[in-house]
Amino acid sequence: NVDDVSCKSINCCVLSSLCVSTRWRLNIQQRCEFKKAARKPEGRKGEEELARARDPPRREGPYRDFGRLVKPMFFTVGFTGCAFGGAAVWQYESLKSRVQSYFDQVQADWLEKLRPKKRGDLRKDVNQWWHSLSEGQRTVTGIIALNVVVFCCWRIPSLQRTMIRYFTADPASKTLCSPLLLSSFSHYSLFHLVANMYVLWSFSSSAVSMLGREQFVAVYLSAGETPSLCSIMTILAAVCTKMPESKLAVIFLPMFTFTAGNALKSLVALDSLGLILGWRFFDHAAHLGGALFGIWYVLFGHELIWKKREPFVKIWHDFRTGGGRGGGTRGGAV
Repeated sequence: NVDDVSCKSINCCVLSSLCVSTRWRLNIQQRCEFKKAARKPEGRKGEEELARARDPPRREGPYRDFGRLVKPMFFTVGFTGCAFGGAAVWQYESLKSRVQSYFDQVQADWLEKLRPKKRGDLRKDVNQWWHSLSEGQRTVTGIIALNVVVFCCWRIPSLQRTMIRYFTADPASKTLCSPLLLSSFSHYSLFHLVANMYVLWSFSSSAVSMLGREQFVAVYLSAGETPSLCSIMTILAAVCTKMPESKLAVIFLPMFTFTAGNALKSLVALDSLGLILGWRFFDHAAHLGGALFGIWYVLFGHELIWKKREPFVKIWHDFRTGGGRGGGTRGGAV
């Protein structure tokens, strides 16, 4: 009997120990399985991560990038053609009205002598100052004024979104065409504005006397509207290429002079080095592109574009004179 009791007690102990060990093993397995389960990321960020994990992003083909460039490319080509076409028409109208302006000026001078002179006439002083400027300086005055107005608009907080959208050339922006032109008049830094406008003012007389005001404006707008080109560098490079022996000097160091050809070579070398080394102080790509465009236009572009304007001017002449009916003699005299 004692042996039976002891056996039963031993069996109970063994069973209880087995139950406890089984429970412990189940708990351990549950805990391990819980730890190994993947945690689901929470929130919108987690959903994006899950979507990325399920559907990895596909590499977009080159046709999509090219599709975004088609519209700006056509806009650039069309605007450049309109700029040179408008310059040709502008020159035609200027030549046509020069004779009439001469007689009007003679009549105005005769009336000015008969009219009593006024003291402190502000309008007269402004006119005298305006006519004292060279033709190139008068041409770039409007460009400089427009750049100053855009610079002031950058300082207005309520216009920041508009300025960023339309006066910043960003390939990722939804607005692709108009910023190509408007960004050429945009300067956020005062130093950048003053430096560019000083260079434009300094080279304006030589550039306009070399190209004429109509062709100058067409080249300036075409270079500014073309992506990755700098209008100021285009004008500077054109003058230095056409007149390489001209003497130049730095504004703060007028005692040191150098030729325009050497200055252009130094600028091209500096921008090329900055582009290779990844310098960020200046937009070396735009400066280098503008310089190369100015060199190309003086060497080849003038002959290929401006010298071929006669057929278009003839079409405009026929349109203005009614196709030669009743106005051919007058148009031919011009």
